[in-house]
Amino acid sequence: MAADRLTPADQAREAVVEAALQRLGLDTKTRLLAGQDMWTLPALPEIGLASLVMSDGPIGVRGVHWTADDPSVALPSPTALAATWDPGLARRAGVLLAQEARRKGVHVLLAPTVNLHRSPLGGRHFECYSEDPYLTGAIGTGYVTGVQSGGVGTTVKHFVANDAETDRLTVNNVISERALRELYLAPFETIVAQARPWGVMTAYNSVNGTTMTEHHHLVNEVLRGEWGFDGCNVSDWTAARDTVGAAHGGLDLAMPGPRTVYGPALARAVREGAVPEATVDAAVRRVLRLAARVGALAGAEPAVTEPPAPVDGPELAREIARRSFVLVRNENRVLPLKPHGTVALIGAAARDARVLGGGSATVFPARTVSPLDGLTAALPEGALTYAVGADPATELGVDGRGLTLRAVCRDAAGDIIGTRSAPGGLVQWMGSDLPDGVTHDTLHSVELTGTFTPRESGPHTFGIKGVGAFTLTVDGTTYYDDVQLPAEGDPFAAFFGAPVARAEPGLIAGKPVEISLTHVVRLPEDLAMKVVTFALAHRGPRRDPDELIAEAVEAARHADTAVVVVATTDRVESEGFDRRDLRLPGRQDDLVHAVAAVNPRTVVVVNAGSPVELPWRDEVAAVLLTWFPGQEGGAALADVLTGAHEPGGRLPTTWGALADAPVTQVVPVDGELPYSEDLFIGYSAWERAGRTPAYPFGHGLGYTDWAYESLTTDGTTARVRVRNTGERPGRETVQLYVSPAGPGPGPARPARRLAAFATVEAGPGESAEVTVALPRRAFEIWDETAKTWTCVKGSYDITAARSIGDRGLTAEINV
Repeated sequence: MAADRLTPADQAREAVVEAALQRLGLDTKTRLLAGQDMWTLPALPEIGLASLVMSDGPIGVRGVHWTADDPSVALPSPTALAATWDPGLARRAGVLLAQEARRKGVHVLLAPTVNLHRSPLGGRHFECYSEDPYLTGAIGTGYVTGVQSGGVGTTVKHFVANDAETDRLTVNNVISERALRELYLAPFETIVAQARPWGVMTAYNSVNGTTMTEHHHLVNEVLRGEWGFDGCNVSDWTAARDTVGAAHGGLDLAMPGPRTVYGPALARAVREGAVPEATVDAAVRRVLRLAARVGALAGAEPAVTEPPAPVDGPELAREIARRSFVLVRNENRVLPLKPHGTVALIGAAARDARVLGGGSATVFPARTVSPLDGLTAALPEGALTYAVGADPATELGVDGRGLTLRAVCRDAAGDIIGTRSAPGGLVQWMGSDLPDGVTHDTLHSVELTGTFTPRESGPHTFGIKGVGAFTLTVDGTTYYDDVQLPAEGDPFAAFFGAPVARAEPGLIAGKPVEISLTHVVRLPEDLAMKVVTFALAHRGPRRDPDELIAEAVEAARHADTAVVVVATTDRVESEGFDRRDLRLPGRQDDLVHAVAAVNPRTVVVVNAGSPVELPWRDEVAAVLLTWFPGQEGGAALADVLTGAHEPGGRLPTTWGALADAPVTQVVPVDGELPYSEDLFIGYSAWERAGRTPAYPFGHGLGYTDWAYESLTTDGTTARVRVRNTGERPGRETVQLYVSPAGPGPGPARPARRLAAFATVEAGPGESAEVTVALPRRAFEIWDETAKTWTCVKGSYDITAARSIGDRGLTAEINV
């Protein structure tokens, strides 16, 4: 730690850390760095060290149990949080997550994800904030500050350039030093400087030939050296590959334990002279510092002795959701809905809401409010009708609706050795998270057994998600008894692979049937991650799509307003794979075209975590983007549609057609992915290509109008005055963009870049003024020859605008 940044409390903690370190032998130190199991580090009672517990985020705290029996508050997706353009709200989200972590006994949250939206095809974009590094850094800073104010650590991830999912374990991303500095490293640098995170997670991928868990330059020289990061560096799960390389590359924790490249292998490397023991000591020191900060090291006062006041989780989830919704179109002010009108709500996603993205970010909320639930509660009786219209789920899904199941564990002799409920039809037991009385040595098979109660009559499809031997029986008939194999070379097939259809019995609505899925567990002895994971998947009867659309059209024809909810699925947006296109799945586009043709007051609600194509956007009256809105999404939607609250969001990323998108390459060639676009991603790439997106970065409408009256600047700050010219109170997001006034000398630069932003509130006819700092970095570039930041002198235009596509007010300055 830098001595000039140490407070007296820091100094006291450091003394305890140093004393604890001196009492440990080499084998104990290296065992600590190897982890204990899937989510924890070993306790060391001899120095008063409790077992540190980590948990996935970023929209909730799952804890060590991946089950609906251990529910978590589910906030809106990170793209939604970024769409609020409010670091203060992000901080409040972090405070809530710290509260959740403490409730679940978690010390460290494996979040936030601050990689960039380099290409719209990135499959995990819903888990990242934005295409812009400045906005990402600001939201991430608020989030980290909030979590750590509750005494819980964060691990800012994935350091660095984990911007796509294809071959993410092995890909070598080839990036210029300038692009690395100005884009991909920039959010991490901001968060380290402004929030002092207690942890960072290094990515699977390589950057310019070196895997990130061994990247001495980026970890030791940049992250720790230049930026002064004093926290703990943990690998992404199973990312550490080489003992000596990881040690010299600055990796502190190789997770999950205990079979990693650390532990006995690291102790042996020290004894053989390949790794200095001082390197091990430095890593252990950082782990003990983390433990001291979170209150897990006896004798050290934790960094937070009085946690923040309790937060109402569902209420905050609802507030973030409505503040994140982006109204991108509202012709003839069709929104908010007129009082006393009738509404036809249409879309399978209106009934079965998708509130979060797929993969390791998944949590299980105690309740989920769908759009149908929210509008039913908000509108007068008789005002709302519902029609399915079209179903986005063209594949089997794991959602648990209608299932009442328990997991029964048996040994090789067939004797029951433990049970656990499995309400969602999903088993994901990681490490030591097994039912009471069960161990990996004794576990031979797991049976999901119970009943399924269909809500519709007809042929129901059941399938299996997982790898290995399975037996599936429905209503007394065995439909499958064989081995299900993974896709070739996919080590995470059991987690992220698609379910496979195995049975299609005819069932009667409301009549329960017995169901059983048995899996024979075979875990190799040398497997690093001891994980038992599989699921029972289901899809209801398939009705004729044209019939469903026709029913929806009739409902829309007889309503004052038609609200169509369209969505992606976890086979479109998830960790583990990238997107092939930006189209909505199923017949949803056909549905919107048909409904818009009969009702001029058609409102489309887009339930997607990242951009999708909207080929009907000029045919409908309004388009509202709701991201993955979290557990209270339906209630928040009702708030916004009825006008109880205005939609507060602005786009954190550009929305446009894939054919026009300037950056689309996410598939490596011969193991390499060149970032050939260099500095030009997001809105900078769209501007450079001379293409107009459907909706530009920063765009968003409220329920009132704003006039930008004045902009003044002294070169270091900008003062903007705006007036609410509408008839309702509202909130405006004032965005400041910096652009060189002329082409000028020197290297190529984006035409404009976001330099600052702030939100203001005002009533009808009232004005509001905001003063924001213009960061010096907005006028700097990374000089690859001098290896330093350099201010580019000259004239600049400062523009106060409502989006990157709005010219607003401009003032010229000289730097």
